[in-house]
Amino acid sequence: MSLLDKMSFLVEYTEPQWRDLDMRALLVDQAFIYLESQYPETTYLYYVTDHCYTCPFSLIKPLPAGNISAEPVDTVYATSWKIYSQDQGPYGFDNVSAMCTVSRARLEEFSVHNLTLFANGSCNFVMDKPGVNVNYAFLSVFLITAAFLLLLKLFCYGLRRYRYAKTIVLADNANDEADESTQRRKARLRSLDTFRGLTIVLMIFVNNGGGEYKWIAHAYWNGINLADIVFPNYMWMMGVCIPFSIKAQLSRGISKSALCWRIFCRACKLFALGIFWNSMFSLQLETMRQMGVLQRLGISYFVVALLQTLCTRRKLLDGRDLLPFCVQLIVLLALVATYLGVTFGLPVPNCPLGYLGPGGTSQNLAHQPCTGGGAFLVDRLLGTMNLSEPYGATGLYNTYLYDPEGPFGSVMAVAHVILGSFVGISIQLLPTWQSRLKRWLLGALLLGLLGGGLCGFSKEEGLIPLNKTLWSLSFVCVMVAMSLVLYSLIYYVVDVQQLWSGYPFTECGMNGIILFLGHLFILNVLPWHWAIGAMNTHFLLLCENVWSTLIWVAIALYLHNRKFYYHL
Repeated sequence: MSLLDKMSFLVEYTEPQWRDLDMRALLVDQAFIYLESQYPETTYLYYVTDHCYTCPFSLIKPLPAGNISAEPVDTVYATSWKIYSQDQGPYGFDNVSAMCTVSRARLEEFSVHNLTLFANGSCNFVMDKPGVNVNYAFLSVFLITAAFLLLLKLFCYGLRRYRYAKTIVLADNANDEADESTQRRKARLRSLDTFRGLTIVLMIFVNNGGGEYKWIAHAYWNGINLADIVFPNYMWMMGVCIPFSIKAQLSRGISKSALCWRIFCRACKLFALGIFWNSMFSLQLETMRQMGVLQRLGISYFVVALLQTLCTRRKLLDGRDLLPFCVQLIVLLALVATYLGVTFGLPVPNCPLGYLGPGGTSQNLAHQPCTGGGAFLVDRLLGTMNLSEPYGATGLYNTYLYDPEGPFGSVMAVAHVILGSFVGISIQLLPTWQSRLKRWLLGALLLGLLGGGLCGFSKEEGLIPLNKTLWSLSFVCVMVAMSLVLYSLIYYVVDVQQLWSGYPFTECGMNGIILFLGHLFILNVLPWHWAIGAMNTHFLLLCENVWSTLIWVAIALYLHNRKFYYHL
């Protein structure tokens, strides 16, 4: 066996053909299952995955007598199959006995399995071909990327050494510029840019696809995946930065009325950019999606920045004075009360009060038309549910189209940004890093416990489950707690101990809006994106996604080197 064959598992290699199957026709996270029926009459095959919470079995196909066929099946979650002697319609329920049951089988990517129904009604499920381990692809791309960056760092170091003799005469000027740059860095908290840059880079990676790993992609309904922490982190950091921006402009003598106009104009720009982005997918005005990520950013920024402007004093008080927090705290509590009132007090026709589930096939179709409960009822009444394609739970639970950035979700999104602004205010008021870290970590502990208590420290249970689509109260608490812990770590390492400069994330954060908008509007264009063959392995998809992300990091470093920064 050659070295290439021995290392093939790192790129998810599988034989092109297996029996009469074209293995390359499978997509990522898929396997083949051979179906053979020796039963003398037609039977009916149903399935359900563990991912579809409290769902009934769904019909795959009839199995005629003597049937031999192959079907692609998903491998991410454990799958159960049932074979019924009679047609149960689109769904099969547990109150009807099945001839044969295969419970919670876990399949590997690119594997082949045999499901055989014998003439006596019994069945057998066996593996015909082993699959591949998808985690090796992630490891191999990580090592390749690390090696590439290390070689690039060594090359840059060698280039600087080579040019050293030619540039020594400019050392004095360079030192002066370095001193000036150092003073600027001292005046600016690098941890803010580092946190923002880290969030932006992660956002680009997950928006590019994240290698099509399900644990990276957004959760379908309840729960939190890696992609679900990106947008909340960005909004929280926007809240942290608002007090600095407002205070700096007021200190330059800008009147509050002029500052409010600037805030309004910036919010309108964000909202207009969101509409422009939506128009790339539909130009039909009556069906165009009105809301989106940029629109939610614009709304949240406008409310919190305006509130901060009206509440900011020209002269900051010491850390014992809670007056600067009072108005924001009152608004925060009012937003939470509004959320709770609509969620648990607004009657939704033919639905239980306070329903927060996905509707559709969940809970065995008991609440099929109730997707999102009161939140989506408000969105539908406002006429903001236009989506061009299914999203998340729409496909999994066979439910209605909904907008994950609908207007009612902006209520708790504004509260999310307000909690971020409290951190910005605390930096201005508290004189020492010890006092700041104590407040932030205490806040993280309290919010984490509150969020965990609301969701019952589980994915699907609890009074208010963790749900990004609904931007639930528990989701806000847990996400803010996570942001506080992560930022505390970055603040301590970057600003307090200065163990790390934040490179290259600091440079990305200083031009965050360019990277954010750039990766949204540059779609399927070389050199950012490319394809080789079917692109049906995590390895190839990861390579493409990481490559695109690194290009945007390189653009940020280039702009920083040119001292070019852009802000809306």
